[in-house]
Amino acid sequence: MSLTMPIVVGAVLGLGIYALVRALMPSKRSAVAQVARIDAMRARGAAYESSRTAPDTGRIGSLRAQVGARVSEFYLQQGWEQRSLRADLAVLDRSWENFLATKVLLSVAGLFFGPFLFAVVWTLGVGSSPMIPVWLALAFALVFFLLPDLEVRRDAAEKRRDLRRVIGAYLDLVSMSLAGGRGLPEALMAAAEVSDGWATQRIRNALADARITGISQWQALGQLGEEIGVEELKDLSASLALVADDGAKVRESLSSRAETMRHRELAEIEGSAGEKSQSMLVAQLLLCAGFLVFLIFPAAMRVFQVS
Repeated sequence: MSLTMPIVVGAVLGLGIYALVRALMPSKRSAVAQVARIDAMRARGAAYESSRTAPDTGRIGSLRAQVGARVSEFYLQQGWEQRSLRADLAVLDRSWENFLATKVLLSVAGLFFGPFLFAVVWTLGVGSSPMIPVWLALAFALVFFLLPDLEVRRDAAEKRRDLRRVIGAYLDLVSMSLAGGRGLPEALMAAAEVSDGWATQRIRNALADARITGISQWQALGQLGEEIGVEELKDLSASLALVADDGAKVRESLSSRAETMRHRELAEIEGSAGEKSQSMLVAQLLLCAGFLVFLIFPAAMRVFQVS
């Protein structure tokens, strides 16, 4: 038994390291696969995503960059697009390659953390099965691999809520600029230049890129909404494309859309407040129940002892 456990643990760790190395090693691709890879990178703008963040420096940074590039290449070969996750990373302005490298390195740390935790518990005399460290290694590797996803989705949801609030105010500013006699392109850019917040900067950058690429500004807003996963920007782009030539209809459409977004935000705030009130009520009921048990328990014990 004493020899079986180290052998099994070493075999599992060796197999995991071998699978990781094989996954990260470059493989020989056919010409068709290479052309498909180039088309997919061009369609998703992967090169632009990678260039938005500063390169890592140092030995650890270069290792992280290499791991991220290999894992990204592996995802590309398998056809795993992960569009919702990429949209969350785009909202947070994080690199896809660095995110994948973090997931892989954390899962490798989890492989070693599970057996280490078992070794600590085993020294205390609890548990002696050789399969426990194996399952612990796999479980911690899976949990550590999924932790970055949960963090990214939570942070992206918060940023999208902030962005929706900014979009409502932005539409009001555009409507006022149109009422002042400006054209739609000038009104869109002027409203984006009012603030220096991250949300208005993203909108301003998208509008500036539209001038360079030669597309309309409402198309640029739609592409930004597609990139970061915000439906309001895509709906705004579609509505502006329909009424872009009629200033009165544009103002009416923007005003009604801004009012709708404010009502939706107010409903979400009221719903969140109601949920918090319910949770506080449950906590108060549990506190009262515990206090009643604390009061009744001594009397009940005396009654049972007398009987």
